[in-house]
Amino acid sequence: MSLTAEQISYLSQFGFDELLLENWRKGIREGWYSKENNHIKSEMHGPESGTIHDYPKRDTEERSSMEAAGLESLRNGELGMVILNGGMATRFGGVVKSLVPVLGKRSFLELKMEDLKRNQELADCTVPVYLMNSFATDADTREHCMENGNFGLREGQICHFNQFVSVRMTEDGDLFRTEDSELSCYGPGHGDFAEAFRGSGCLAQFIENGGKYLFLSNVDNLGARISPLILGYHIQQQKQVTVELAPKWPEDVGGSPFLVDGKVQLVEQLRYPEGFDPDIVDVFNTNTFTLTAEALDRQFDLGWYYVKKTVEDRQAVQMERLVGELTRTLDSAYLRIKRTGSENRFLPIKNPEDLEAAQEEVEQLYG
Repeated sequence: MSLTAEQISYLSQFGFDELLLENWRKGIREGWYSKENNHIKSEMHGPESGTIHDYPKRDTEERSSMEAAGLESLRNGELGMVILNGGMATRFGGVVKSLVPVLGKRSFLELKMEDLKRNQELADCTVPVYLMNSFATDADTREHCMENGNFGLREGQICHFNQFVSVRMTEDGDLFRTEDSELSCYGPGHGDFAEAFRGSGCLAQFIENGGKYLFLSNVDNLGARISPLILGYHIQQQKQVTVELAPKWPEDVGGSPFLVDGKVQLVEQLRYPEGFDPDIVDVFNTNTFTLTAEALDRQFDLGWYYVKKTVEDRQAVQMERLVGELTRTLDSAYLRIKRTGSENRFLPIKNPEDLEAAQEEVEQLYG
């Protein structure tokens, strides 16, 4: 059950690694890769007191200082925005999520661009936009941008690059095929970001043009907006990455920062050992980061994790990596953000039901 030359040629457009796939297949057959082997083996402890910083209060010198530093950086053209726009376009009925209307005819992507333009006007600057698409979202996203005149941004201000692609497998390590005998392709996770951004040339271009910091978020988190305050916090902390953490509510599922092998780092839920109590930490990862660009100019050894997916009512296996694992290597700062009110920075919309439930909050944030 090998790939044909034609299939490899198509997949190679999106950075497909045939040798990596063969390694996964062997690992699944021999048991190196499994749900159980995702689990972290080291002891996990809550971060020491003071590791996670509280969101600065209004009308304080601390907040004013951060906002001033962030605004100066914006005015100097030092910020770029990265939007994670990959995935498989399945949760909104096969339509690319970023193109779905949210407020009237305004799409997720359009709202993100409106926020960007507000900050450009505030700081009299230009913020380059980098869209990490997937093979499933790239063509439609580019067309959406063109149809909307690139949302009124300058020519060349929006740059597209793609995450990688691979092929799903069976639980025996064979290639998974659909009922019509086609391969089942997928994007192997937002952990592709650092390698794909660097490999596309976008990182070098950004730095060459005077860029220093990157604000990265999911396209479906409408709370994740450009913030001079958080940019200033990142600059003052002098860290390589700032992680935005949301207060944990009872129904929340997701990773959190833990002390592992002497370093505080994000650990996602699929890595928790059996019986581990994640509630020893009262915040969780929003997948929103501010990164120092120069710190990304290197290779990162991120883990590959075994994930089961239901495809056509059958079990498939795919390997994924996680952008939050950059914190395993990079010096990281952790900031507890707001998730209610006018300063809400965590408003994820995963499906149509979420969108309907969040309409009032979205209107408050975007008008």
